[in-house]
Amino acid sequence: MTKVRILQQGTIHCFPAGLKDSEGNYVNVEVSAVAYDGKSLMLASDKPIPGEGRSAVFKLPLDSSGPDDSRLEYLTQAKIKQAEKYEDFALTTNGRYMIATTGFDRIDDHSHDLNDYNHLLIWPVGEPEKVQVVDPDPRDGVEGSLELRRKMTGAVGDPYYKIEGLAAIPSDKGDGLLLFGIREQGNAHDDFAYQRRVIGAHFIINDDHNLEFIDALHDVYSFDPDEHAGVRYECALSSIEYDPYHGRIYLLTSFEIENDGEEVIGGYLWAMSLEDFHEGKDPTLVTLEDGTPLEFEHKAEGLAVLDRERLFVAYDNDRNHQLGSVDERDERHSCEALYTILGFA
Repeated sequence: MTKVRILQQGTIHCFPAGLKDSEGNYVNVEVSAVAYDGKSLMLASDKPIPGEGRSAVFKLPLDSSGPDDSRLEYLTQAKIKQAEKYEDFALTTNGRYMIATTGFDRIDDHSHDLNDYNHLLIWPVGEPEKVQVVDPDPRDGVEGSLELRRKMTGAVGDPYYKIEGLAAIPSDKGDGLLLFGIREQGNAHDDFAYQRRVIGAHFIINDDHNLEFIDALHDVYSFDPDEHAGVRYECALSSIEYDPYHGRIYLLTSFEIENDGEEVIGGYLWAMSLEDFHEGKDPTLVTLEDGTPLEFEHKAEGLAVLDRERLFVAYDNDRNHQLGSVDERDERHSCEALYTILGFA
């Protein structure tokens, strides 16, 4: 059973305190995606961060003292700024390309008004100016991964779904298998069931440095965490991460429920070998050193492998400003994102 200990917790200042949007409302950072390319942490908020020199995607260096938000940089390329509601990042298995997905949880069948919520993007690591849209609509001038959305809808089988996980894992076909984690699925945004389902398709990186699917999206994996004795609350998939150092897959699940009239948020982390994943076996619930389940006190939404010994967890608490054990202060500022660095015990 995988055991971890908490090495560090803290906050990242993602934009100036007191930043307001065009309607005069305070901007709240809601980090839902994180990746580590060996030099920098890449993070994304699933809500816009307004400003000419800002975007919802940003990077910052990581050193022995933790993330250095004094050197935070926004990725302001037009295609990156255009996409709305980022949910996860993934590195290709060779570490050369960064892939980003939005939630794909809304579309307008009669206009292109909601296309920005349907984007899969790719760019060479360290070269975001070369960003491209994956599987776009074949019609000229129409932005968004609309062909991918059509394929996704066919694979999911319901009109409504929300993508919150993304990972690329090794495969004997093409350049890998790209996994999409489904958190919600049903008839509509107010009529759905929480999911721990993974679909995927094999891909290649073509001569134009874009990602190209070489087979159909299909069911890959699902599991039911509610059957585990250590899980106290119903949770749904919020991130997928491949660990190349140990040949493992991590599944991050989170929950947000009402309990006796109060909001309860948190999450759990699961681990399994690639072999067990392909065989459809149950994952292992990650625990603390004493064997008790690791239950996050915040809504765990982003996961990144830092190295052979450490994992980085980012939280999206929405409008919940509680800091808990992360800081002695009573509340976080709206510009602050919470994080935890875990070490294997």
